[in-house]
Amino acid sequence: MPERLFAALNRVPDHRVLLSGDGRNRTAANLRLDIEQLAGRLRQLDGKVLALLADNGPTWATVDLAALYAGIVLLPLPGFFNDGQLRHALDSSATDLLLTDQTLRIAGQQLGFREVGQWDGLSLLARDVAPLRLPTGTAKISFTSGSTGQPKGVCLAAAGLVDTATAVETALTELPITRHLALLPLALLLENVAGLYAALLRGAEIMLPKLADLGWRGMAGFDALQLQRRTSELLPDTLILVPELLKAWTLTLQATQLRAPDSLKFVAVGGARCDVQLLDAARGVGLPVHEGYGMTECGSVVCLDLPGGTRPGSVGRPLPQVRLSIDAEGEIHLENRAFLGYLNAPDASSASANTHASGDLGRLDADGYLYLSGRKGNLIITGYGRNIAPEWIESALLAQPEIAQAMVVGEARACLAALLVAQSADADLAAAVARVNASLPDYARLGRWLSCAPFTAGNGLATGNGRPVRAAIQQRHADAIESLFTAKEPADVVL
Repeated sequence: MPERLFAALNRVPDHRVLLSGDGRNRTAANLRLDIEQLAGRLRQLDGKVLALLADNGPTWATVDLAALYAGIVLLPLPGFFNDGQLRHALDSSATDLLLTDQTLRIAGQQLGFREVGQWDGLSLLARDVAPLRLPTGTAKISFTSGSTGQPKGVCLAAAGLVDTATAVETALTELPITRHLALLPLALLLENVAGLYAALLRGAEIMLPKLADLGWRGMAGFDALQLQRRTSELLPDTLILVPELLKAWTLTLQATQLRAPDSLKFVAVGGARCDVQLLDAARGVGLPVHEGYGMTECGSVVCLDLPGGTRPGSVGRPLPQVRLSIDAEGEIHLENRAFLGYLNAPDASSASANTHASGDLGRLDADGYLYLSGRKGNLIITGYGRNIAPEWIESALLAQPEIAQAMVVGEARACLAALLVAQSADADLAAAVARVNASLPDYARLGRWLSCAPFTAGNGLATGNGRPVRAAIQQRHADAIESLFTAKEPADVVL
């Protein structure tokens, strides 16, 4: 059991509200009682892996904490997983218990679950399945986004997760933080650990509205005006964003000449590389944004840019729970107590499982600040022998208000090209590309580009959390990409 987390919870005065949302507040006393009662019920069922598929809310947080308290492995399931990913996660983990607000969806998967009860508005389901051998100490199985195929289950230790939460909470000790708003799905480890756990360690209130209440619209996108309305009402001190949400909110504030709530003291952004131009624009509309870097295998946050130490282009220094090194090829290697191995991997219980080759490329400056350049597997080598990380150029493209999505190509070609998704029908993509090219060295400029339909999880061209699936996009648009490079004159193409 992660004693540090529950010791912090026990120190909070009984009357203080810790979880709010769904029309009810959970005081510290309420939360402690709910955790004990649900943990006892879960122990009676003698389940080995408990899956949780539900919207954000105090109930989600309570289930997570009860599983930790009971010593039962928890499998958080993101609502954006498609049915195939959902089945893969449940079957590959041998999940035998499930709490959900989506009973009909689970029934449609025909996985053998039967309803055995209810808990706080969620259906409790069970099934008979042979247990899986997991690495010793596994407390949580977190599935990655699946950018190269099916999501991969990462086995994580409770002590390592609390290490990460403690490091985040300690890094922000000087800030007067009393209210955190969970904007990302709690099933994402970043919000789960750096949001929920870190705030509980501080004794802060965690505000947990339903995701739709904050502007999430599923396949219809994200309503940044709704986010502005709700944050102006709730007045949080902190929240966590991904770059796409940061951009949507920033553009909305610029267009409406509004500013972010003055209550905000720290806004973390992570999950993908963020261009300096976007960060500057966000700060200009009142968002005190700081970039971070993390990985599921490290319990989420590895580095965090902090107030007073910001360096443009850096994601900050490594937090103390992680040992970070960079090999001769520029790949980042990480060692921590959270990572126990991958689900069903032969080496899942090996002694070296805590050490992880990240696949990310980067460098450390003389003061220990980390600068990311891209993914090792995505590196483009042009026809002139230049090694270029596409993420560098893509982040500059995504900082432009006209561009919603971008993917850069150009392996073994004389120039680079990009596949662009416009933010709106009247967006001037040519002007956006021209601005980006003006900021880049000549070898990294785009010689060609094409406009195409959005990359989504529905069409198989993006992961559930919005990352482009590069191989699928290149395959889908192979002919158009080839025509770009074989055309006599540089030109844009519209698909």
